[in-house]
Amino acid sequence: MLTSTTDIELWTAAAQGNQQALGELFNRYYNLLVQYGTKITSDTALLEDNIQELFAELWQKGPNQSVISVKAYLLQSLKFKLYKAFRDRKKMSIVDESSIDLFEVSHENFIVADEEDREKMKKLVEAINQLPARQKEVIYLKIYKGLSYEEVSEVMEINYQVVRNLLCQALKSFRKLLMLFV
Repeated sequence: MLTSTTDIELWTAAAQGNQQALGELFNRYYNLLVQYGTKITSDTALLEDNIQELFAELWQKGPNQSVISVKAYLLQSLKFKLYKAFRDRKKMSIVDESSIDLFEVSHENFIVADEEDREKMKKLVEAINQLPARQKEVIYLKIYKGLSYEEVSEVMEINYQVVRNLLCQALKSFRKLLMLFV
């Protein structure tokens, strides 16, 4: 019954105390949150704890705000939780989160059939990993995860036009870097 319900309908139902709706949101977004979180940290225990904590807080308090995109809200919330966990654990000193190079695109993101394609993909990854963290993040969210510009804007906390400009700049830089690896 709930599988055909939209995310916003589930969010609204969860805000009204429907815990089954929140459970459905968890089922829909758990894998995406894990995939996104692994780009921020390799500590899977920390990642899973923070995803569970995010949904536990929503379970206890209920969603208390209206959102345009549930997906973007959950990704952004997880990102903040992980940054907070890093600060709390004093694993790193965060002065400017936008300058942290936590975002990595791994070779595993590109599973290809034959060796020639694998070599091409390796060069792509090397070029992407040369980009600044914000450019890697916008490419990951927009291209690999298929988020809309509005959703990327919400996750990265930058306005719509800045997302478009950042993606354009990232793709230009990527093309230049790719030429060096070819």
